[in-house]
Amino acid sequence: MSIVTPPRDAHDSTDDAIVWEPSEAYLERSRLRRFMAGVGATDYEDLLRRAAADPAWYWDAVVRDLDLAWIRPYEQVLDLSAGPAWPDWFAGGGFNYVHNALDRHAAGPRRNQLAVTWEGDDGEVRKLTYWELTVETNRLANALRALGIGKGDRVGIFLPMLPETVMAVLACGKIGAVYVPMFSGYGADAVASRLRDCEAKLLITADGFLRRGGTVPLKTTADVALELAPEVERCLVLRRTGDVVPWSQGRDVWWHEVVQGVARQYPTEATAADDPYMIIYTSGTTGRPKGALHVHAGFPIKAAHDLAYCFDLQGDDVLFWLTDLGWMMGPWAIGGGLMLGATLLLFEGTPDYPQPDRLWHLVERHGVTVLGVAPTAVRALMPHGPDWPRKRDLSSLRILGSTGETWNPGPWRWYFDEIGGGRCPVINYSGGTETGGGIVGCVTIKPQKPCAFSGPVPGMDADVVDDAGNLVRGAVGELIVRQPWVGMTRGFWRDPDRYLDTYWSRFPGVWVHGDWAEVDQDGFWFIRGRSDDTLKVAGKRVGPAEVESAAVAHPAVQEAAAIGVPHEVKGETVTVFCVLIPGREASEALAEEVRQTVGHSLGPALRPEAVRFVGELPKTRNAKIMRRVIRAAYLGLPAGDISALENPSAVAAIEAARTQPDAAAAG
Repeated sequence: MSIVTPPRDAHDSTDDAIVWEPSEAYLERSRLRRFMAGVGATDYEDLLRRAAADPAWYWDAVVRDLDLAWIRPYEQVLDLSAGPAWPDWFAGGGFNYVHNALDRHAAGPRRNQLAVTWEGDDGEVRKLTYWELTVETNRLANALRALGIGKGDRVGIFLPMLPETVMAVLACGKIGAVYVPMFSGYGADAVASRLRDCEAKLLITADGFLRRGGTVPLKTTADVALELAPEVERCLVLRRTGDVVPWSQGRDVWWHEVVQGVARQYPTEATAADDPYMIIYTSGTTGRPKGALHVHAGFPIKAAHDLAYCFDLQGDDVLFWLTDLGWMMGPWAIGGGLMLGATLLLFEGTPDYPQPDRLWHLVERHGVTVLGVAPTAVRALMPHGPDWPRKRDLSSLRILGSTGETWNPGPWRWYFDEIGGGRCPVINYSGGTETGGGIVGCVTIKPQKPCAFSGPVPGMDADVVDDAGNLVRGAVGELIVRQPWVGMTRGFWRDPDRYLDTYWSRFPGVWVHGDWAEVDQDGFWFIRGRSDDTLKVAGKRVGPAEVESAAVAHPAVQEAAAIGVPHEVKGETVTVFCVLIPGREASEALAEEVRQTVGHSLGPALRPEAVRFVGELPKTRNAKIMRRVIRAAYLGLPAGDISALENPSAVAAIEAARTQPDAAAAG
């Protein structure tokens, strides 16, 4: 089977060029550069080589550079006696990330610095210093203990991004409990399945929350979920909207009542480095969701590391990532951002309500310096035009971040030019829930190409290989990691065999991530989509992201999703689902134009068999397009786990497209 490296179309001719170089100001500020000097690295590439050759040396140097506080010193940095799939990091050490994220700041010079700023859907703003956040977290920790929650107990957190969400996360860590983050948009079945799987004792939720000017009745959903998971003993309810909600006496308790009058001190639990602190679920293609287990001296340290060295986050920064707690970027921002002493901005609402400049208004109003979004959010905001961001003062921005989906050149350049003014680097970042952070990323001391990654995140011995495990350059291959790293999951909750089969069964001792990647002639890296989404047409293999990028190059197409459809002769053909920009109408002629645009970019062999126009694509709350759901709906197959789906109505339009003419389907 051959691997296709598509030729670049004329419209992409400038997208192979360096568009950003670090100024002296970025170089002088860089935490990474200071770290390199401290460990004697001659240059960035030397640091990557040394980290890959000796992970124990690297991560020992990292925790010292980040000045992390240990309850007791570790005896060994890395113990691989159980094999590379089960590394024991900081063996013998005592570590609680909440002490590093909260306690030491509240007792030190950051005591009165803002830890959290929050803006609600309705524009309400609340602010908490590190001292104030510590007091409220301690009160909640005492309340949780009074409710019978202790070390090792699992606690579901079913909340939107509120200040109390951060308190709940930190209070669980403080007492040694294990929290389970859930998307605030989940249905009852999705919540219940996670509560049952992790055997949770408590669910923390709210009466409701605001979204696009309306109220989301969160407690109603939680009640149905708790009926399906009767093993959950208690439900702690935050009063957010003040709406009257159903109440189960003996099970339900109000947050404001249980924290009233309790002590504002709580001694942080002396947890071990490898004690669990979070189980975060990922949606599987089939079967039940996978619960990735993370430990105190794992995911939070990886988050702090990546924020420090990739995003150059420091104590004077305001970090805002457009996310929900149920996406790993929520726990990542809370743990990593607060450990580094930065200010974290939380947002309850949506980026285009009540006007298309809401996201840019947040940046202006709160002085955001590090902004993170999914590429899909940029694609959705672009059609409103550049005048909306130009109305706002975005001069506070220093770093633009992105993760969750692959970029297309047009939206990347819009983000770079219109939001960053061509002066801010776009720190492209890709990893996963199970990795605890990035595998590949960018850094502020290296030049940038549109849509590209500088390469592996420091400390990640990543590579690109073919089906036989041989090194690949200049073509698409499998993304792998050869050495263990801090932050990797300690397996799936009570399902070690599934974990080994998912990541470690392909090549001996090598993590196979499930992404297609490519390294170009200049050493820049690109993610080409999930390998389980691969399109195989007449023996040629291509990632869906490449087809989608070619499709959105047509001026009428706002976003696209490509799937493979079985074909008796070719094996598979490509069908592309497109969302048009406002004002453009679906037609067979337009579908043919899009087909030809893709064919011109990728070659005739990969020209789509059909182009379908729909009003929206099925997405998760963090804006990932769910291609496997599109494919299943279009082919009439079981969709697997769809609990993370934000807009179930989009699936019906995909199903309806099966009966439409071959050239196009109206959305």
